[in-house]
Amino acid sequence: MKVFKYIFWVLYRIWFYILVAVPILIMFPLLLISILKESWYPFFFKIARVWARFILIGMGFQCRIERDEIPEKHKSYMFIANHTSMADIMLMLVSVKNPFVFVGKKELAKIPLFGFFYKRTCILVDRSSAKSRQAVFLRAQKRLKTGVSICIFPEGGVPEEDIELDSFKNGAFRLAINHQIPVVPLTFVDSKKRFSYVFFSGSPGLMRVKMHNFLSTKGLTTDDTKSLNEKSRGIILEQLNFFNK
Repeated sequence: MKVFKYIFWVLYRIWFYILVAVPILIMFPLLLISILKESWYPFFFKIARVWARFILIGMGFQCRIERDEIPEKHKSYMFIANHTSMADIMLMLVSVKNPFVFVGKKELAKIPLFGFFYKRTCILVDRSSAKSRQAVFLRAQKRLKTGVSICIFPEGGVPEEDIELDSFKNGAFRLAINHQIPVVPLTFVDSKKRFSYVFFSGSPGLMRVKMHNFLSTKGLTTDDTKSLNEKSRGIILEQLNFFNK
């Protein structure tokens, strides 16, 4: 029986990468046109949401999204979530309709096909470089001025399997305070169970997402960064603990 499980897990991982690649190949000319101008990014974002939904359905994931509050159109936000799965990118795209730009690790730019568009549409960061982290702030500020939102997974990477939720980095909260934009915490409840970074794991099933009430940054200063960080983490951790009792 275990042999069949391992065979399934190998094929399931391969199937994921096929689902990632096939739509990109099919829509390559359209995607290429959509990234020629920064002002065309909202159009690229719409295509990306279709791509994300295709992958989640293809993997057999049934997404159930609960929203305590709904983002307003043409308003910028800082979207944050816990991060335990490669499917988290797709989950975020499906959960949020407002065009946003990911801030993510530069290593993902090496993935064939996906990486080509990733490095041209996202803000890449080398977390080991202070210079790179500073450049992220400048690029994020530029994108916020165009009216798009920002998405950051504030754990700064994928935590060990036995860690429910790692500590949060301050970057997302400092940026939100500097630009006086609301922080929107999202909890991805089932990502680790459905498709973690452990190779021999995963299965089709329910993927629950909770978009929590927004945290206002109006009137906050950089001195409030730590408290905003801790409050955001507390909201997500409480939700994870509630579902994992």
